[in-house]
Amino acid sequence: MANPFRVGIVGCGKISNAYFEGLKPYAGVRIAAVADLDPVRAHAKAAEHGVAKACATDELLADPDIDGIINLTIPGSHASVNLAAIAHGKHVYVEKPWALDRTEGARVIEAADLRGVRAGCAPDTFLGGGIQTCRRLIDDGAIGEPVSATAFMCGHGHESWHPSPEFYYKRGGGPMFDMGPYYLTALVNLIGPIRRVAASVRTTFPTRTITSEPLRGDVITVDTPTHLAGTVDFSNGAIGTVVMSFDVWGNNLPRIEIHGTEGSLSVPDPNTFGGVVRLLKAGTREWIDLPLTHSDKVGRGIGLADLARAIEVGRPHRTDASVAQHVVDVMQAFEESSDLGQHITIGSTCVRPAPLPAGLAVGELD
Repeated sequence: MANPFRVGIVGCGKISNAYFEGLKPYAGVRIAAVADLDPVRAHAKAAEHGVAKACATDELLADPDIDGIINLTIPGSHASVNLAAIAHGKHVYVEKPWALDRTEGARVIEAADLRGVRAGCAPDTFLGGGIQTCRRLIDDGAIGEPVSATAFMCGHGHESWHPSPEFYYKRGGGPMFDMGPYYLTALVNLIGPIRRVAASVRTTFPTRTITSEPLRGDVITVDTPTHLAGTVDFSNGAIGTVVMSFDVWGNNLPRIEIHGTEGSLSVPDPNTFGGVVRLLKAGTREWIDLPLTHSDKVGRGIGLADLARAIEVGRPHRTDASVAQHVVDVMQAFEESSDLGQHITIGSTCVRPAPLPAGLAVGELD
């Protein structure tokens, strides 16, 4: 790329460090500015990472030298910041979740289409060596036709370690909107889009007491379901079982497994870029650890780098917002299904992201 894709980061919280580090291998992307509601934090982050400009969000969005933004604000601000950036003609890449609901998400996609800019969304962990290896195995027929899948994320929430955990228990949080994007994006990448959902949800603890610093002792009122369990029917006929919980103290459940007509696949933690891939072939009883076909040394920001590369060469980007919008549609359907006591047909669909070629060096995308 003759001129690097110049990006501004909006939101200088803890997760921003992962993007600063993860984007270093990509010569086609340069972080040119940062912004935050707290000017002190923005200037500190700029100084820490050698970024030339720290400013208010409005100034960053209006800067003609910025090509796109990485939106790292809290979930409740994702759509509004994206819309403001799009109005200024910026490409947008946002942390998960894409939006708080399907209506809000659709509004952002429509705005991006009208303005002719790209929109992308985390998680990009599915571009890491673990899940890309699983994708290649499935595409190559290693387990035959996918028949079923399981996805479990069970823990006890974030109030024991996160410095400001309240938003995890508000609309746009909870285990589904916080961690569900990793698991559902991985499943859509590996199997395909989802056509309907049936689920039950509950909120076990109406309040949560923070035990981490600096807010130790503060009490959070929980406004979102914290245990969700259901089945998802994929468009290709496979059936998935999904459990997302902040109400579980411990478990021995697998992260993701996919079972097919010719074998079973153990998929590593979708919140990581690597992990162990295990395969059990039909007619055998032993799981075999397989070498990764793709690098596990990539990190957060590979999705944004892929978006920039896609603009350069004129291809679709792998973290297209249509996938994130489909995931939001599915996540919203869990609570709707529980409330209504019926299957919810998913109105959206998407195309499985193109797999990465095997054997790429870190920093390469094609």
